Amino acid sequence: MKKRIVITGATGLIGKKLVKRLLPDFDITIFSRSIDNAKKVFPECKIVKYNYATPDDWEEELEGVYGVVHLAGENVASGRWTKMQKQKIYNSRIISTENLVNVINKSDVKPEVFVTSSATGYYGYSDTEVFTEDSPAGDGFLADVCADWEDAATCELPKYVRHVAVRTGVVLDKNEGALAKMLLPFKLFAGGPLGSGKQWMPWIHVDDLVEIYFRAITDETLSGPVNGTAPNPVRMKEFAGTLGKVLGRPSILPVPGFAVKMLMGEASEIALEGANVLPDKLNKSDFNFKYSTLKKALEDLLK
Repeated sequence: MKKRIVITGATGLIGKKLVKRLLPDFDITIFSRSIDNAKKVFPECKIVKYNYATPDDWEEELEGVYGVVHLAGENVASGRWTKMQKQKIYNSRIISTENLVNVINKSDVKPEVFVTSSATGYYGYSDTEVFTEDSPAGDGFLADVCADWEDAATCELPKYVRHVAVRTGVVLDKNEGALAKMLLPFKLFAGGPLGSGKQWMPWIHVDDLVEIYFRAITDETLSGPVNGTAPNPVRMKEFAGTLGKVLGRPSILPVPGFAVKMLMGEASEIALEGANVLPDKLNKSDFNFKYSTLKKALEDLLK
């Protein structure tokens, strides 16, 4: 009999690919706000209506599962960071995680592993520092959200439930996310770096990130924060230049920082700031990155 895993946020970029990776080995239960949409994406999975604020509706589904993977959260790049939007971003991560932990505590048979999403925003931003899992939390809105998010996952979690927080970098996929948004201007010969181009991009190929999550779920020796980034981060200028070469397009038209700020407001820091984040734990555990260099990752995705 296959072990059962509950996944929230499964209809997102990472979730869809992770479910496909897990299905041969596990029974998957999907927690989703939209049952109809989830059924279309995952016809072979059990779908449960999920509202993170009403755990009474879904708590029985966590009884006796092998693992819980919590990917759900408001998209930080979906619009300007108004006061209301910031609250949505915060609540969708912290309150949802607290409620999952509360239900885990109430379960008679608790999961063996609880895997939560986090982000490299935990470290804040720097052009000069190098960050590993041992580095402290940074300053700013996203750093505070990530720190509280991880605290919510561990504060009341039973010690014998293994917890892994995957601090994800910029996920590269040709159909969704940052790379997909950059492709059109490059194809129109209008591509270039955003802002100064000096900011670090801790990128990761989506397939490698899925393998990191699979490792987090199945490797009993892996716990705590894990940087979900490739071992060779680059600065924005190098990223744009490499993208241009792979596409056979120039990378000579930078987007001024002030224009990004006018468009995105405070949320522009996602595009204009960065950090040099290294996957120290994965490197020490002999994790095999299929796409360790940016050129190899982009060629796979775009050619």
